[in-house]
Amino acid sequence: MSAPVTGITKRPPGLRLPAVVQTLLFAQYRHRLFPLLKRRHGDVFTLRLTTPTRHLVILTKQEDIKTVFGGPVEVLHAGEGNAIMGPALGDHSVLLTDEAEHRRSRRLLMPAFTGAALAGYQELVGELTRAEVDGWPEGTVFSSHERMQALTLEVILQVVFGVTDEARLKRMRPLVRGIADIGPVTLLGLPYPLLQRFGPWRRHIGLQRGLDKLLYAEISDRRRAPDLHSRTDVLSRLLQAAENEEGGGFSDAELRDQLITLLLAGHETTATGLAWALHELVRQPEQLKRAQQAADEGDDAYLTAVAKEALRLKPVVYEVARQLTKPLTVGGYRLPAGATVMPAIGLVQSDPAYHHQPDEFRPERFLHGQPPAHTWIPFGGGARRCIGAGFALLEATVALREVLVRYEIRPDRAAPEEQKAHHVTLIPSRGARLVVRRRR
Repeated sequence: MSAPVTGITKRPPGLRLPAVVQTLLFAQYRHRLFPLLKRRHGDVFTLRLTTPTRHLVILTKQEDIKTVFGGPVEVLHAGEGNAIMGPALGDHSVLLTDEAEHRRSRRLLMPAFTGAALAGYQELVGELTRAEVDGWPEGTVFSSHERMQALTLEVILQVVFGVTDEARLKRMRPLVRGIADIGPVTLLGLPYPLLQRFGPWRRHIGLQRGLDKLLYAEISDRRRAPDLHSRTDVLSRLLQAAENEEGGGFSDAELRDQLITLLLAGHETTATGLAWALHELVRQPEQLKRAQQAADEGDDAYLTAVAKEALRLKPVVYEVARQLTKPLTVGGYRLPAGATVMPAIGLVQSDPAYHHQPDEFRPERFLHGQPPAHTWIPFGGGARRCIGAGFALLEATVALREVLVRYEIRPDRAAPEEQKAHHVTLIPSRGARLVVRRRR
């Protein structure tokens, strides 16, 4: 445990390697690096990166995470903490703004993610899922991660963007896939204008410009659509909500940035969470049997518990960040303004102090109550909790149901797959490979 320090500004212990080495380790191996540093330095430790957010203070205990999530938003800036994502998301993204601007963005986004709105999305999500799952190859090894990526892509395009024109959909699909497939090195290099003229950075900028052209055309068409008020996709709901907003709703540029945010935050993360859920189920015969029974009986509570437990055991995003605008005492340290505090999702969710037998896949732990506050945080927490959390769990529950009512599923091999870094997410190293056969 780290010794408390009060009244002075001091950073916790950490690696003494060059910042460039720490940056590469963080980008590719944070899920291995963080547990190692916790064992060596205790519950609070530091990393130094070469990116604009240079000093990271990693937090692993419930009470310290509570301090961050419950602290004043004027002091704990999530937007600045996510600044590295700026070139990928856009300046107006709800993930990158703080204080009044963030509150306005969140207020405008909320009507599209209420319980009533989620209920309206369920039918189309089900249709898209059935169309995808019915085409799965029987008796052949395939990557469930790739198939779930294809599904969540269609959900983003049709349920979130609300694109119905097939010609526009055909042009959007490869652009969206390319943008969502951004690698960690490309992501870390995007803030540097010089790099944008070369290699993967230049290709990514080209994809962004191509998708922007199509998105702005879709936004323009939707604003003039005579059936706008009868449409239930997310974009249409955002435009409808804007009519009641004093001072107007999102501009076209703001809408573009929110849609790109929903794409990057909701496409890969949901697909990966689903792949991990299937990866765990096929290695747990008793839980797989119960999940199939739940799917047959329409027991969504158990299927949602499966999705939640997969997100606990195999967190798709391993950490979240807040940048300090003023000094703050947390974890026994008086941290200076400019430092970035980073609650470690992966570490608190695997801590036996909060989760009994944390290395075991046990959906039942979510059936009768919830884990202690601030110890299950796959969607972050506090005023910055992911606005699409309910939508992600809805999508996961529907997808699990449609898979399990149709197929007997098994892994291609007994050995579990490792976690592998893919930009800001941790994906199955071999794609969560499955073999499926139609149920009789």
